[in-house]
Amino acid sequence: MNIIYMDSGATSFPKAPEVAESMYNYLTYIGVNVNRGAYSSSFEAENVIYETRELLCTLFGFNMPENVIFTKNITESLNVLIKGLFKSGDHVLVSSMEHNAVMRPLNALKGRGVTYSRVLCKKDGSLDVKDIQPLILSNTKGVVMTHASNVSGTILNLVEVGKICKERGLWFIIDTAQTAGTLRVDFNELNADALAFTGHKSLLGPQGIGGFLVGNGLSSELSTFIEGGTGSLSDEEMQPSYMPDKFEAGTLNVPGIYGLNSSLKYIQKVGIRAIYEKEMGLMELFLEKLKNMNHIELIGKKGIEGRTGIVSIKFKTKDNAEMAHRLSSEFGILTRSGMHCAPYAHKTLGTFPNGTVRFGLSHFLEEADILYAVDKINNLK
Repeated sequence: MNIIYMDSGATSFPKAPEVAESMYNYLTYIGVNVNRGAYSSSFEAENVIYETRELLCTLFGFNMPENVIFTKNITESLNVLIKGLFKSGDHVLVSSMEHNAVMRPLNALKGRGVTYSRVLCKKDGSLDVKDIQPLILSNTKGVVMTHASNVSGTILNLVEVGKICKERGLWFIIDTAQTAGTLRVDFNELNADALAFTGHKSLLGPQGIGGFLVGNGLSSELSTFIEGGTGSLSDEEMQPSYMPDKFEAGTLNVPGIYGLNSSLKYIQKVGIRAIYEKEMGLMELFLEKLKNMNHIELIGKKGIEGRTGIVSIKFKTKDNAEMAHRLSSEFGILTRSGMHCAPYAHKTLGTFPNGTVRFGLSHFLEEADILYAVDKINNLK
């Protein structure tokens, strides 16, 4: 049985070429720590890490490599940013499409006196920026929003959100889990103060590596999330205040950074635009076929404009989880069913509490894969 991987919203597969090889070479032939050794292999690893910071700067239109922070994933990045910024008495704005990586830290902070309001999105997951202004309070300190929904694939108009944040003096934190690597994401164009990313999704790198980019204004406002050894100022028992050491306590995931370095070079070589156009060509074909099926409901936008390579459906008369299992076990089509860690997004889209079956396309798929999937979905009437 052929395996058709259509779960790229969860993690990318296959990874970019040379990712596994670069990680293997590091672990086999280098294997050292960084910022701790005064020998050539340590310096070599440090150079790769710095180069990876520079590659991320190029990708996101950023110009401060020292303000590129590595974490283990975007969830950790968002926790560092949210819990490091918001204090008792602060009010935060989010969209109704947020992932639990945003909502759970904010709900944890409710016990410490932080409040939030949701900007309600439309039934297709899109955001009307006019709905933001009435929710801004005198104690609103910042906005935290996803760039695109991990349930419907709908892209939020964060350029306009960023303009509002700049006009009103609000910190703006962006979750790029579903867009980094497939959409052009420009830190300055978005008027971002911090941008969180993960390596294992559309950046086509390994699991266990992520991070965030942060402007100088916000970095000085943030308190540290964890403290520990950095290899710098080792004669002091206080965390360094300069970047990136302020937020990189402990040993970095150097193998993961080597893998991310290779995937970023692959994306740079192929081009974001080419990747997006390939995915949208496949998505256009997929959506056109899904629209003709009476036994399923297509969730979110019905065309490719304003969306990523994520699409959700629900089966009208059958259990979504059962259908996802059948797609996998009978036909080798790998998807994800359920709530996708975004319950309020499902409430917005009208799919709560049953959830959806989510398909995540990638540019590694071909038209034949889409047509095969369409045929098998039709078999599940």
